[in-house]
Amino acid sequence: MRVLVIQSSPNRDGLTAACAAAAAEGARGAGAEVEDVRLNDLGIGPCRACGNGSGPCRTEHRCQHGDDGFAALHERAATAELLVIVTPVYWGEPSESAKAFFDRLRRCEGPRRDESAFAGKWALVVAAAGGSGNGTLTCLSSLERLLFHVRARPFDLIGITRRSREYTLEAIRRAAAAMVAAGA
Repeated sequence: MRVLVIQSSPNRDGLTAACAAAAAEGARGAGAEVEDVRLNDLGIGPCRACGNGSGPCRTEHRCQHGDDGFAALHERAATAELLVIVTPVYWGEPSESAKAFFDRLRRCEGPRRDESAFAGKWALVVAAAGGSGNGTLTCLSSLERLLFHVRARPFDLIGITRRSREYTLEAIRRAAAAMVAAGA
């Protein structure tokens, strides 16, 4: 069982990184092979809304701009059996690097509907709100819509703040292990 953990924070030592590490630990403990991806290291740019707003992403299900890491990560995510998505919460939304990747993914996979490479695939989604702790619910709602559009299934949607860090990291660990066990 291969699990792809996608994290989207520039901070390597913050709450988001701790959440990704907890999910990876839980998945590995349940026997999964885990690949950890830091979106900020890939330089994936935003959707360019090619042509009249829908280029080959709509009809060929690929982005015509292969000059960044999107196509390779799209393929890795499509072939993983399970996904973990961890983002910091910025202004009640996923981080900019998460939005860039997921907006392009939605354009490529959404039109495929039930033929999407993500159809039926489980995803554990974590929204990590440092600072004020506000915005986790709207961030999780945004990511839940993404899963709906690409036909993936939410295994769990977990919000975490600085104040809930200790007990929620354990919940993330356990959720990742449970997702692997259920997907095996």
